Amino acid sequence: MSIGKFNGRHLAAESKTPFLIGVAGGTASGKSTVCARIMEKLGQVDVDTTERKVVTISQDSFYRELTPTEKVRALKGQYNFDHPDAFNEGLIYQTLQDILAGKKVVIPAYDYRSNSKSDQLLTIYPADVVLFEGILVFYFPEIRNLFHMKLFVDTDSDTRLARRVPRDINERGRDLEQVLNQYMNFVKPAFEEFCLPTKKHADVIIPRGADNTVAIDLIVQHIRDFLSNRAQATSASPSHHRKLPGGGDTPLRLH
Repeated sequence: MSIGKFNGRHLAAESKTPFLIGVAGGTASGKSTVCARIMEKLGQVDVDTTERKVVTISQDSFYRELTPTEKVRALKGQYNFDHPDAFNEGLIYQTLQDILAGKKVVIPAYDYRSNSKSDQLLTIYPADVVLFEGILVFYFPEIRNLFHMKLFVDTDSDTRLARRVPRDINERGRDLEQVLNQYMNFVKPAFEEFCLPTKKHADVIIPRGADNTVAIDLIVQHIRDFLSNRAQATSASPSHHRKLPGGGDTPLRLH
């Protein structure tokens, strides 16, 4: 597998526009784990959030507020969180536009146990590379067209279900019957209708998710190349370099 040129790649490298990467895939396919592996390999995990060159945002932060009736249905496992209407499309678009404009954005964290936005706010500082992951990040055309690179994490349905069951029970307070009913009634049909068809828009498909170290290494190298090109493009303007935790204006060396 090789990685070629993507939509707007060189424009992003030559300007200060962040390199925006969309990461799609079915529920529990390993999207967030893939993003975590990329962050780890780029040495960004232990960097202060105000200084990171690479950041990750989850589409889950953009679930719209539920009505009282929808909240009751959600508590019973009878609300479809995998439908496009469950997301605030306008807020996603505006947030990504602000990020591309180099602005700091503040988004709410999502509380899976209460099916609502938590009081915790996440501040996303301007970065060179932004990973935006979620089940339907390629569904809305206006949003899809913002990405400079599109990745699809492709994991078989049995594996995804095997991961989702313990996750929803242990981390989200669901019971087994509720998890299975929700999967059969909403998650599986929504994946086939809304998520899977967006696979055709991907620039890179990652079989087996985070277990596919070869694919992740290639993507990481592509990001390194982008950051290197950006560093060269801005080398004549030291004021553009982000100051590193250790002090000085030297561009971050990824390892």
